[in-house]
Amino acid sequence: MEYEVVTLQEKILVGVSATTGNSDPKMGAVIGELWRKLYQDGISGEIQNKANAYAIGLYSDYQGEQYCVTVGHEVTKAENENLTTKVIPAGKYAKFFIHGDMQKAVADAWGTIWQMNLERSYAADFEEYLNCVDGEADINLYIALR
Repeated sequence: MEYEVVTLQEKILVGVSATTGNSDPKMGAVIGELWRKLYQDGISGEIQNKANAYAIGLYSDYQGEQYCVTVGHEVTKAENENLTTKVIPAGKYAKFFIHGDMQKAVADAWGTIWQMNLERSYAADFEEYLNCVDGEADINLYIALR
């Protein structure tokens, strides 16, 4: 799977969070519930100062097998006190472009990335959902590098 190395500026993300891990049998349900809250419970509409229309799925605060998942939107200023605010640190990232079914394409990409010999920093990894038409999405997936 091809990627390019990019340098990103710091991003502020506002949304909803939960802790899970790859070995957690409920991982898919935990992440799915966050996306449900974002869209079906109307949290997306409550987020103030959105920088763009893209949704982001962030993986951060890695501790062994566990990590924090936050889904939401990049903002220019965090003003939603009742929601989670996370900072995606500036730095070097491997940027993968994915097109396909939102769930299957992302799951397949992660399966490949886990097998790759990337010099990961585990500072923050995230998916940026650019669009979705008839279930087919364009997604940028960023992996923090050392």
